Amino acid sequence: MQQQPYPLGRFHAELSQQQPRFARALEECSLYLRRYLPGEPIMRQGERSEHLYLVERGRVSLNSAVHSGRLFQLGEIACQSQIFGEMEFFSASPVQWSVVAETELDASVICAHKLAQRLLDEPSLTLFFAAALASDYLDTLDITTSRLLHPIAYNIAYELWRERQRTPMLGSRKRALEAARFGTTERVYRRALRELIEQGIVGEGIDGPVIADLTKLRAYLSL
Repeated sequence: MQQQPYPLGRFHAELSQQQPRFARALEECSLYLRRYLPGEPIMRQGERSEHLYLVERGRVSLNSAVHSGRLFQLGEIACQSQIFGEMEFFSASPVQWSVVAETELDASVICAHKLAQRLLDEPSLTLFFAAALASDYLDTLDITTSRLLHPIAYNIAYELWRERQRTPMLGSRKRALEAARFGTTERVYRRALRELIEQGIVGEGIDGPVIADLTKLRAYLSL
């Protein structure tokens, strides 16, 4: 979730007004600032965590793995005061997605116990989490539903559309991991991407696929 209130939502005006108080509460519950190097996990899938992490700037990836070694990558986020660990904080459950630094970055480590007490003392601050969790839940559900119901080519095109609109979730810059993000192999991913390129919908950019023709993209997605 973002520390800043999301631009849409029923309580946006109220949260924007109270945002300095929320930022101050997080700062007062922080233990220290830790630097992470590229490839270093901030949170590990399956482990229990008593901390939340606030990343002001930098890129991180979120992934889930099974015992066979197969990896599913939700994607990468270009952080803008992003908070990680909020789901585990409220549910007291093991980490669901591994969070990995993709660039060198600093994360403020927030004590879950201090934050829990702060929310009990100032329950109105929980509205920040409620609004952000609702937005992130709908965003993630939209991604997951699309990947279940549509072919790989459609999802590649749809992700480019989403990125153009508003979502902070980005694709991986590593082609093998980009394939994992769609729950498929690199070979299948390349074939689906080639299909979109041949139709003139998508092009090859320096950092990965880009929209080649917005009109064709909208028609392909029936938008």
